[in-house]
Amino acid sequence: MSLYCAKGSVTTDLSPLELKDLLSESLANLGHRNRVLAIPPDQTREHSRAGELTRYAWEFYGDRFKAVLPALGTHAPMQPAQIAHMFGNVPQDLFRVHNWRTDIETLGEVPAEFIREQSEGKLNYAWPAQVNRLLPNGGFDLILSIGQVVPHEVIGMANYNKNILVGTGGRDGINRSHYLGAVYGMERIMGRAINPVRNVLNYASDHFLSHLPIVYVLTVVGPRKEGGLAVRGLFIGDDVECFHLAAYLSLKVNFEILDTPIQKAVVYLDPAEFHSTWLGNKAVYRTRMALADGAELIILAPGVKEFGEDKTIDKLIRKYGYRGTEATLQAVETNADLANDLSAAAHLIHGSSEGRFKITWCPGHLRKEEVEGVGFNYGDLNAMLKHYDPKSLKHGYNRVNGEEVFFIANPGLGLWAERTKVVGR
Repeated sequence: MSLYCAKGSVTTDLSPLELKDLLSESLANLGHRNRVLAIPPDQTREHSRAGELTRYAWEFYGDRFKAVLPALGTHAPMQPAQIAHMFGNVPQDLFRVHNWRTDIETLGEVPAEFIREQSEGKLNYAWPAQVNRLLPNGGFDLILSIGQVVPHEVIGMANYNKNILVGTGGRDGINRSHYLGAVYGMERIMGRAINPVRNVLNYASDHFLSHLPIVYVLTVVGPRKEGGLAVRGLFIGDDVECFHLAAYLSLKVNFEILDTPIQKAVVYLDPAEFHSTWLGNKAVYRTRMALADGAELIILAPGVKEFGEDKTIDKLIRKYGYRGTEATLQAVETNADLANDLSAAAHLIHGSSEGRFKITWCPGHLRKEEVEGVGFNYGDLNAMLKHYDPKSLKHGYNRVNGEEVFFIANPGLGLWAERTKVVGR
């Protein structure tokens, strides 16, 4: 097992040229490869710099670079304009589309006893290690899994084998892993590199992925004080060591601990990145440990037009709504449609405030009755944008007409918590 690159710190700011040189040096150290597959995230994680790194890999390998499989998970397929924007001049005929319901192969099964142990006795099912069939059957001698390590609501810290087993995973694997995280408790998982969901994926990696030539290319990205984003670290390797190194740095870069809880938070969702509450509820996930009881979270979402990017999940969200853990678990017990899509059930739990704080959604393309129908409060987007202008707000605390609000420009890039919520980490 090898670590090819481990460069980074809280003050590192890797330039595009440095990224290219570090990646090229690492790829050269792998030895000659003839058939290369890249697995980057989609446009919802554009800030990862995975588009840039994929392009550098294509330039390095030339004709030996055979395909790009964006790790969509349950997300909608990328459109040509999105591919061009994120990946530049990488030929579009190299791109493949992952369908999480049909394009999968099961490589093995994590036993139910292990899931029962990890869930503290709450769940009793096996977990299938599913990947897109292109991985085992495409004849590749190198699979580059590219992405960003950042705090995450389902897996604690995003990326590493999640990019493979969830990003190119199948229906049952995605559903059951997400549900495990929700039942175990999101606030017990976020910001932790070691947790029950990660333990399941690591078990699957050790037992079922070792025959695949996977090398992980992991970035850590954080804000600059003067504005914009910096690549704080690049870690490349073929085992868990590079992930743990990246996760350790990410907690320093992406986890903001506050001395007092937030009474009112305003979160802006870039319309180029967020089109659904399925993605946009990162505003809820990533701030919930920082919000006071009785606080208000206002989500400014000009691009949001749907609840789920998958049509089946969209219908389930509209039917059952964000009603909290108890109501969702009861719905799973009594309704076959929700029980058959446990990732949707997990999302409904994650997106609920459990009645502890108020969530006001201000979407650009959903009606008031739609938003209120799933259990959120509705805010008029134009009025809210006029009152809380994202262009005039800085990250953190602001005074708006005498009111103190905490502003976040992109919830996908961090995790926020009040200090008492992270004791013992």
